[in-house]
Amino acid sequence: MSGTRSAVVIGASGGIGAAMVRALAEEGVPVRGLARSFAGRDHIDLTDEETIAAAARSLTTPPDLVFVATGLLHEGAQGPEKSLSALDPAWLARQYAVNAIGPALVAKHVLPRMPKTGRCVLAFLSARVGSISDNRLGGWYGYRASKAALNQLIRTVAVEERRRNDRTIVVGLHPGTVDTPLSQPFQANVRPDQLFAADRAAVQLLDVLDGLKAPDSGRLFAWDGAEISP
Repeated sequence: MSGTRSAVVIGASGGIGAAMVRALAEEGVPVRGLARSFAGRDHIDLTDEETIAAAARSLTTPPDLVFVATGLLHEGAQGPEKSLSALDPAWLARQYAVNAIGPALVAKHVLPRMPKTGRCVLAFLSARVGSISDNRLGGWYGYRASKAALNQLIRTVAVEERRRNDRTIVVGLHPGTVDTPLSQPFQANVRPDQLFAADRAAVQLLDVLDGLKAPDSGRLFAWDGAEISP
């Protein structure tokens, strides 16, 4: 990504996160990957605030791009709810912890480590299904609601961050349907031209980020650059 001097990818062991690390490295950007499955100083668990704080403290070079590529749609035998009767409070809480609370804590600890002047980007993987106005099919209660919460948190963080650095862009990104373990159980009805390889998705998202300006902070954009309404 043009002008980026140092990048961090959180969720670097996942399909999109790993692809994002590769894409940045290919562009010559110094990039550090963090993930729950990594050990030592590169370990981070979005459900454990101390690991988030420790990872932030270990950033010796202020990153001007932080990309949070985490997300939870299904886990083990538990999948997205199709009806109210399937709601389970523990599963709802788990989705909020990973999809909304964890990313908010990343912003809490990482933004103060980012430069106070100049263009910076803090980007989060979100989802079109988190758009309240675009919800026509229903279902997927926890995932929809936790991503909607993430989108509101992004907007709120963006408002506060303008007071610290008015050129920081805090943004949500919808990557489309990407061929990763997260989407594999739900790919049957996706057209082949709308199912993206992870490497292609990463490049598309970097292209979107490259074109954003400070007034775009707090908003949600799709893989093709189109804005998604809240």
